[in-house]
Amino acid sequence: MDGWENQARRPTEATPEQFDVESYASLYTGHTKIARLHFIADHCNSRNLDLEALRMALDEIRKGENTVLFKECVERLNGRLGLGYGLDQEWIDTVERRAAQRQEKLEVELNGYKTNLIKESIRMGYNDLGDFHYSRGDLQQAFQCYVRTRDYCTTSKHIIAMCLNVILVSIELGHFVHVSNYVSKADQTPDVQDPVVLAKLKCAAGLAHLESKKYKLAARKFVDTNFELGSNYSDVTAPQDVATYGGLCALASFDRAELKSKVIDNINFRNFLELIPEVRELIHDFYARIVLLTRFLYFPFYFLFYFAVDMLLAWDTCKNLNLNYYLIFIYTIMWGHYMNK
Repeated sequence: MDGWENQARRPTEATPEQFDVESYASLYTGHTKIARLHFIADHCNSRNLDLEALRMALDEIRKGENTVLFKECVERLNGRLGLGYGLDQEWIDTVERRAAQRQEKLEVELNGYKTNLIKESIRMGYNDLGDFHYSRGDLQQAFQCYVRTRDYCTTSKHIIAMCLNVILVSIELGHFVHVSNYVSKADQTPDVQDPVVLAKLKCAAGLAHLESKKYKLAARKFVDTNFELGSNYSDVTAPQDVATYGGLCALASFDRAELKSKVIDNINFRNFLELIPEVRELIHDFYARIVLLTRFLYFPFYFLFYFAVDMLLAWDTCKNLNLNYYLIFIYTIMWGHYMNK
């Protein structure tokens, strides 16, 4: 998936014993599952893990209609898994023939809808054609079909569906400007109250900010994502990713107060963090060390003030009780401020 995974450069040491690729892949569906499995195969130094990832990717590809991706995966395997994972020309021919028939049928139906000026049917026709091209791996054609439904949307529900489709394809294409634009368009649509839809939009916006290295904005989107997202966006991301992306972006960009209020004390985001204990502990340990360091740095200043107060009180003993009380009051306030750092 071009826009997501092309940032890594060096292979990572990993073995099947260290990384459960099957459990990881089970968090995702569709194109992103295949893309992530290919990424694992590309960036691991373990032959067994490489083969396991490619095997699972090919099994997933067989469930769809993307014959180009099937050929690429078979070529990468290069016969290392035996004949069962070789080039199945019969399967390819069957899928290609069925796809050609379906495309022709969808285009004829769409032309009929256009002739009869049936607005809702035209919208559905473009949507079906977009789904077809998406399943075939032709993302540019899918993008164009989904965008064309915009002129035929008559309800808020139609607009949201169009935006989510365009966002999905744009993420895979790596066109994050389109992602941001259509997230904004969806956010401006009236009567958008479905918590799952709102969570998807937060995630998509977070990914767009992350891609443009706007880590603070990305963190805010991820930590505000509703936990009701669950596995409903598995064709893009998983709840574990929300915890990881949000937690690490927050560590990189939030100040101490924001880290406490927006992450540690955020009951909703805490649910995400429970899915990734390593990130949760990292955040808590980091925050604890910030607090400790802050108190250590502030201590000399409060010690000097304490010493100055004692000197003034000794010099002014029984001369000006108001001054004494005033200094004691200031000292008490500052000490409390220090203890709250």
